Amino acid sequence: MALSTTAEGPTRTSDFAELVEAHQAMVFSLAYHFLHDRTAAEEIAQDVFLELHLHVNELESSEHLISWLRRVALNRCIDEGRRRKRRREAQIEELPEPIAPAANVDQWTHERLRRLVATLPEHMRMVIVLRYQEDLDPEDIAAALHIPVNTVKSQLQRALQMLREKAGAVKRT
Repeated sequence: MALSTTAEGPTRTSDFAELVEAHQAMVFSLAYHFLHDRTAAEEIAQDVFLELHLHVNELESSEHLISWLRRVALNRCIDEGRRRKRRREAQIEELPEPIAPAANVDQWTHERLRRLVATLPEHMRMVIVLRYQEDLDPEDIAAALHIPVNTVKSQLQRALQMLREKAGAVKRT
């Protein structure tokens, strides 16, 4: 969908609603897989779309929109992750809701992998989520994060190596 703006300001309400509807799943998915918290992911998605409403006239194309949404969502996730490190208490609302297991998914392995990815440094976790959850190519990740493609590739390699080492350490104990 092409961005449509008017001289008076942001897009019409129906156009903006279409933008939100078209991209809300991607924004929520990024936030949820980064934070593993449905409530926080919903709040971040809402904040991202409020920010979009303020800046929609500055966006040049639908590709720019997608890149902009990813960047803002990831920055909000990083901020939230840092806030959580400062306060270590867990409230009942923050606990993840139980999810019905998929028929052919090993839940133990899935949960173990999720926990291992959560231990990665933020920049590596971001690259892993974008690569394997959002299925982006290294070039797209580089564009979303505003870093060189070779940096993305090296961070992917390092993150995968760290995951292998951590998985091996858990396996041996």
